[in-house]
Amino acid sequence: MTGPVRVLLVDDQPLVRSGLRVLIADTADLEVVAEAGTGAEAVALAAEHVPDVVVMDIRMPGMDGIEATRRITARPGAPRILVLTTFDEDEHVYGALRAGASGFAVKDMALDDILAAIRVVAAGDSLIAPGVTRRLIADFVRGPQAGAGARPPRRPERPLTGVTDREREVLVLVGRGLSNTEIAEELFISVATAKAHVARLFGKLGARDRVQLVITAYEAGLVAPPG
Repeated sequence: MTGPVRVLLVDDQPLVRSGLRVLIADTADLEVVAEAGTGAEAVALAAEHVPDVVVMDIRMPGMDGIEATRRITARPGAPRILVLTTFDEDEHVYGALRAGASGFAVKDMALDDILAAIRVVAAGDSLIAPGVTRRLIADFVRGPQAGAGARPPRRPERPLTGVTDREREVLVLVGRGLSNTEIAEELFISVATAKAHVARLFGKLGARDRVQLVITAYEAGLVAPPG
C-alpha cells in the first residue's frame, strides 16, 4: 500500500470521533478521509470516499454497525472493517464476524493499540482480536445459537479443494493465530514464502483476510475448538 492508510471513522458520539481524529492526525501513515455518525452515513461515505479501513462503532441509532458492516463488505473492493465498541459480549462478536469484519477491538484499549489495530487490519496481516478469543471464533463456526444458554451445534466440516499439503499446514497455523513471521519460524521457511502461501490461500479459499482464513481452518476441522 502506497501513501497513508485512508480511514473512515464511524461513531454516534462526536467526542469519540474527535479523539480518534486528533490521534490519527499525529501519525504520518494514517489519515481520516471522512466521519459518520450513523450506519447509513457510513455506508454512503464508504462508497464515496473508498477508505482502506472503516473504524466502526456497533451501537448507533437506526442502522447499527453490524448491518452497516454487512452492506459495506458486500460491495466489490470493500474496505476492511475494524469494529470498535465498548460492548464485547459474544453476540456482538458473532454479528461482526458474520457481517465480514476484519477485526474487533474495544474502546478501552490503549490508544496506541487502536492505531496498531488499524494498521494491522489495513495490511490484512494478522487477526486483531482483543476480546475475540479462539473460543468465540470456534463457537461462531459451529453455527447460530440454538437457544439461550445452549451450545450451538457444530457445522459439517468444510472440504478444502485445491489446497496443497504445505498450504494446509500454513492454514492450520493461521487458524492457531500465528503471524507470517511465526509461521515461517514454525515451518523453517522464509517470511516471504510464508506470506506467499497465505496469499495463495486467500485466492483459493475466497478469503478477504486472515479472519476468514481462521474461520475456514475451524470449519475444515484443521483446528480443534478449545474446551
